[in-house]
Amino acid sequence: MKGNKWWKTLDWWTIGIYLVLIMLGWLSVCGASYDYGEPNFFDISTRAGKQIMWIGCSLGLGFVLLMLDSRLYDTYAYPIYGIMMFLLLATIFNPHEIKGSRSWIVLGPVSIQPAEFAKFATALALGKFMGEYTYSMQRMRDMLITLGIILLPMALIVMQRETGSALVYLSFFLVLYREGMTGTVLFSGICAVVFFIVGIRFGEDMLPDELTSWGEFCVSLLIVLLTALLVQLYCRESGKRPALYIFSIGGGTVLLSVLFSCYVIPFNVTFLLISIYAALIAYLIILFLRERLKNYLFISAFVFGSAVFFFSTDYVFNHVLEPHQKIRIEVLLGMKDDPAGAGYNVNQSKIAIGSGGLFGKGFLNGTQTKLKYVPEQDTDFIFCTVGEEQGFFGSAGVLLLFMALILRLLALAERQTTRFGRVYGYCVVSIFFFHLFINIGMVLGLTPVIGIPLPFFSYGGSSLWGFTILLFVFLRIDAAREW
Repeated sequence: MKGNKWWKTLDWWTIGIYLVLIMLGWLSVCGASYDYGEPNFFDISTRAGKQIMWIGCSLGLGFVLLMLDSRLYDTYAYPIYGIMMFLLLATIFNPHEIKGSRSWIVLGPVSIQPAEFAKFATALALGKFMGEYTYSMQRMRDMLITLGIILLPMALIVMQRETGSALVYLSFFLVLYREGMTGTVLFSGICAVVFFIVGIRFGEDMLPDELTSWGEFCVSLLIVLLTALLVQLYCRESGKRPALYIFSIGGGTVLLSVLFSCYVIPFNVTFLLISIYAALIAYLIILFLRERLKNYLFISAFVFGSAVFFFSTDYVFNHVLEPHQKIRIEVLLGMKDDPAGAGYNVNQSKIAIGSGGLFGKGFLNGTQTKLKYVPEQDTDFIFCTVGEEQGFFGSAGVLLLFMALILRLLALAERQTTRFGRVYGYCVVSIFFFHLFINIGMVLGLTPVIGIPLPFFSYGGSSLWGFTILLFVFLRIDAAREW
């Protein structure tokens, strides 16, 4: 568009929601960080004063991003991504360590977290690559490069000991699903989560034979039943009889072997289960060679991957995860009760939210937050301040605002005329949704505590700037779309 006509197509509704959210976020930071007798909230020596300074900078940053030509984001997507990957790599060797993490670059009094800005750079790179005319998700080379763009920043951030921020990049897989990735990949991811939770949660609960755990039995039976279901769904007419065989023979063998071990002669069922998996894979490969249907081959890969993943979960849980990550998962799954340790933050957060009732205690009147019972109450756990001071209705109002923002961004993403704009828009939606879901979930004790901020609410300049860049770059791309 020529001149300043793009201002007329700028989505002011989204900007309005953004402004409301950052002001509510600032009020929450005021409530979470306020001490009785503290000077005014605009004093930059206080957390509230610093946050209002970050907000002012964010507004200026958003204005600059809107003034830039939208074509710059497409043209310089790869250089921006390269620069951010270099910063992530350099941060690994950063001598400054904050709370066990090397994810911060310290510049005098200012600390910047490159991982927050790498999200928008990754979204730009994905949009640029997937927006190419010759791109096809069915082509192996294109798919591998797409995965590389996502997994590279994840790996670098994990090396910074910032696992929570790295997990955010899993949200990009929702974008791939929107752009045509087969649903089996998403299905496999959900299965991996289920296998991990069931295997770990019931891994120490033994069957009567005292040799086989309930987790091992349940996951093994699940793998067989899901294999039969996949054969039934994806192998058309030729899969009906094999699905029945897998369900009856495979599932029956698992069940009978466990019953035999429990009530006749106890033995280690693990080796028999491995044999069942091997027989399943061999049977599926034979069906592939006979029917020439690739789906049989893919399902055999699912069985192999599921078995390897399940038998490796115990090792990963006990030898790869950090002790604090392990205890958090154990507390979340109800395996341990540690109200004074790993479960302290969540328990105090629940108390703060519950004490707010329907209408809350009022601004600056939250006793739990004033007495600093909730650690990180102005960053990762800031939603407990909303719950205590504004109650159920105030918390519901904040969630409705976030829902309005996400739905609006979805509508903007769908109306893009280029794949670059659509992919980037869905990246923005996915990141916001992931942050909202995980942050609210961990405050309520529904998801593990992985330490990611609530967009526009949590204290900190890097987080606020990162979300502002994500949003306003997309608004500029949307404003310049061709009608």
